[in-house]
Amino acid sequence: MQLITHYQNEFLAFMNKHLTEREPKNLYDPIHYILRVGGKRLRPTLTMLSADIFGADYHKALYAALAVEIFHNFSLVHDDIMDQAPLRRGQPTVHTKWNLNTGILSGDTMLILAYQYFEQYEPNIFQELAKIFSKTAIEVCEGQQYDVDFEREAQVSTDQYLKMIAYKTAVLVGAALQMGAIIAQTTQENKQKIYDFGLALGIAYQLQDDYLDTFGDDSFGKKIGGDILQNKKTLLYLKALEKGTAEQKQELYALYTNEPKNEDEKISRVTELFIATQSHTYLRERVEAYTMEAFAILDTLDIPEEKKDILKEFGSSLMNRTI
Repeated sequence: MQLITHYQNEFLAFMNKHLTEREPKNLYDPIHYILRVGGKRLRPTLTMLSADIFGADYHKALYAALAVEIFHNFSLVHDDIMDQAPLRRGQPTVHTKWNLNTGILSGDTMLILAYQYFEQYEPNIFQELAKIFSKTAIEVCEGQQYDVDFEREAQVSTDQYLKMIAYKTAVLVGAALQMGAIIAQTTQENKQKIYDFGLALGIAYQLQDDYLDTFGDDSFGKKIGGDILQNKKTLLYLKALEKGTAEQKQELYALYTNEPKNEDEKISRVTELFIATQSHTYLRERVEAYTMEAFAILDTLDIPEEKKDILKEFGSSLMNRTI
C-alpha cells in the first residue's frame, strides 16, 4: 500500500529527528540503537492512519505514534532479557551488545520517554491518551507474565492462550488505532470500535503467525518449526492435546518435554500430529473468524466507505504478510 509506505517514511523521518545525542551515552545510545535496528513500524503507522481516517491531519498524531513505537521497543528490550535472546531483527540484542543492567535501565527510560511525548497534546487529549496507554502497558506486562507462566504449566486452556496473545500482542494494535481516533476527536463509539477492530485483527495476526511458524515457508522470514523446538504451547499444540487420542497426547507431551536427538525429526513428527488431530484446521478457522470479526466491526464505523476500504486493504495486506 502506497499510503502505508508514505506513513512509514514520514514516521521514520520524524523519529530520527527526535533521536538526538544525549548524556549519559550508555543510557541513550542503546535506546537509539533498538529504535533504528529495523522493524515495519506498523503500530505507529496505525496511529497516523487512524487520525487520518477520522478526519485529522495525521501529522498531529506523530508524537503519539512515536510514543507507541518507543513503548513497543521497550517491551522488546525487556522480553529479550527475559528470554536471554542473543539477536533481535538479526542484530545483537541490547543486553548482549551492552550488558544486562544497561538493558534494564534503558528499557525503563524508554517507558518514561513514551509518556513524555503525550505532553505535546492539550490536556483533554493528553488525559485520554495517557488512560488508554496506561491500561495497555499493564496488559502487555500481564500478557508477558502469562506467557512465562505457561512455560511451566502442564495444562493451558484455549481461553487462557487467547487471553495471553490478546494482552501480549493485540491490545497494543487496538490502542495504537484508538490513539489516532482520540487525536482526531471522533465519537466515543468510533474510538471503541476502532480499538475493537485492532484487537480482533491483532489476535488473528498472532494466530496466523503461530500457523506459519509450522506450516509456512521461508518466504515469510521465519524459521519453520521454531515454536516446536522451543516447546511453545501454541494453539496448535493445545488443540492437538485436546483432540488427540491417548496415544497421540502421550507422544506429543513426550516430544515437548524431552530433548530431541534430531531437531528436524521432532519438527516433522509434531507437525504430523498437528495434522492428524486437525488442530491446524481449527487454527485456520480461528484466524478466519477473528479476521471476519475485525472486518464486520469496520462496517459499523461512522466513516465514509472509501475510508473503510483503506482499513480493509490494510487488514488484508497485514494478514497476507505483504506489508
